[in-house]
Amino acid sequence: MSTLTSDDYVIRAIRPDEWTAVKQLRLDALRDPVAHLAFLETFENAQSQPDSFWQDRAEGSGEGSTGAQQFVAETSDGSWAGTVTVLIEEAGTTDWAGAPVEQRQGHVVGVFVRPEHRGNGLIKSLFDAGVEWAWKQRAERVRLLVHEDNARAQGAYRKIGFAPSGVSVPLASDEAQNELEFVLTP
Repeated sequence: MSTLTSDDYVIRAIRPDEWTAVKQLRLDALRDPVAHLAFLETFENAQSQPDSFWQDRAEGSGEGSTGAQQFVAETSDGSWAGTVTVLIEEAGTTDWAGAPVEQRQGHVVGVFVRPEHRGNGLIKSLFDAGVEWAWKQRAERVRLLVHEDNARAQGAYRKIGFAPSGVSVPLASDEAQNELEFVLTP
């Protein structure tokens, strides 16, 4: 557990020119022992992406974007301890799984805190920034999907204030497993 407190980090949106750091943090997240429960993407797939993929990702979720925003927790030495990304989903569209989006909402994805920075409230600080941004984008609710077997993440999300909606979505890579929707409303 880190000796840092959540006040020891600067929580900020990424800048589009930080795509190499975005790539490195994502690759590190995909090496986490529970990455198979937390991410739909594999390390091998992410590692094989060209630089243009990471540049586009950073551009699309960097400062000034209104469709998505990636937040990072930066330490005093400039390293990134964790991240949260919020996508805006528009009412009347369909989400990544093909389900109808009934209201303008934020969708939290890409949640990762480095192991040495866990347990000190950092995840709440990251979520606070992401949720605040979603409310500024006029989201009517914020949601996330979490694997049914990822008890650690479910506990963290409940502690932050998210609650299960009762909706479950079959996992794309294995329809015998489910992801559970958790929601937060203003």
